[in-house]
Amino acid sequence: MPSKPTTPARPAAQGDKAPAKMRLKFAEDNAFYIELKRRVDLYMADKGRRERDLPQMYLKSAIILTAFASSYVLLVFASSTWWQALPIATVLALSVAMIGFNIMHDGGHHAYSDKSWVNKLAAWSLDMVGGSSYFWHWKHVVIHHNYTNIHSYDTDIDLGALGRMAPNGKRLRAHALQHWYFWFLYGVLVVKWNLYDDFRVAIRGRIGEHRYRPLRGSELAVFVVGKVLFFSIAFGVPLMFHSAGVVVMFYLFVASITGIVMSVVFQLAHTVEEASFPQPRASGVMDKPWAVHQVETTVDFARKSTLAFWLLGGLNFQIEHHLFPRICHINYPLIAPIVEETCRDFGIKYKVHDSFWQGVASHFRWLRRLGAADEVEATG
Repeated sequence: MPSKPTTPARPAAQGDKAPAKMRLKFAEDNAFYIELKRRVDLYMADKGRRERDLPQMYLKSAIILTAFASSYVLLVFASSTWWQALPIATVLALSVAMIGFNIMHDGGHHAYSDKSWVNKLAAWSLDMVGGSSYFWHWKHVVIHHNYTNIHSYDTDIDLGALGRMAPNGKRLRAHALQHWYFWFLYGVLVVKWNLYDDFRVAIRGRIGEHRYRPLRGSELAVFVVGKVLFFSIAFGVPLMFHSAGVVVMFYLFVASITGIVMSVVFQLAHTVEEASFPQPRASGVMDKPWAVHQVETTVDFARKSTLAFWLLGGLNFQIEHHLFPRICHINYPLIAPIVEETCRDFGIKYKVHDSFWQGVASHFRWLRRLGAADEVEATG
């Protein structure tokens, strides 16, 4: 074990320091990451592959945005019966999720383009569909990616009284049923996000218990304009053509499908039986180097599924994403064998579920296990 801690070999946050509470240190031995990066860089150079600004990504974005716009127009202006509206609304919900998985996610990680303004445009797609790219940056890119699966630091696994996702989390009696009721909670996640979470964060000045740099200038303008645009798209325009009851019903339908899809996909990477949930020492030092930590707390799934990869923006290659967050997801299937081989060479366990449904089953069992016992040993 190295005697001297250091910051991560390659911090996941681009250009932002983590909030004061978040400043943990990782073990110093970065040999694994240095060698992995050398191998990936060599492969990309040998194959003449670009890390970003890939034609496939621009084409994919055009297809997704066309699906979003077309389904919205058909739902609001063309559908006149429920049997017409429901399948169109389903496509709209899936296209919203795909905007998040693909366009926004790569843009928010600066993985879409070498040009900053292109990344910003891609990230702002989240504001269009009801979120806040600014708050997502702090919650996901800064906090989650730097401190994956560390209880009381990673806000993605801190649900308070609603559920227990980490072994160190407090168990309540109601959590015995969390492996059943979580699926309903996933359905209301986007509604809560659209109508409550961003406004609460803006007022409190905190994400969980962690402070972020306050909104100001152009960031505040994007936040306000984004909220006005979203509420116009979701409620303002539809109310000109449909009754309030119909508008609310289909908003809830679209938001529920989007919430379930987005929640389940993100949970399969970290809150499953095979992922580890390490904690820092009292001194604030983690036992493992940053890159090893990322591998041990993350699980891939359905790597051989071209459909899953295309729809989910490469989020089924979460290990690769956590190690190389600034590489466009189009490249993940190409570098995955390199990552797996390097893990094997360094004696690091590379974990993957062969299918999407294996991941879902593991997530279900993990929720049941944490809800059923007061003390659970972390796996991995």
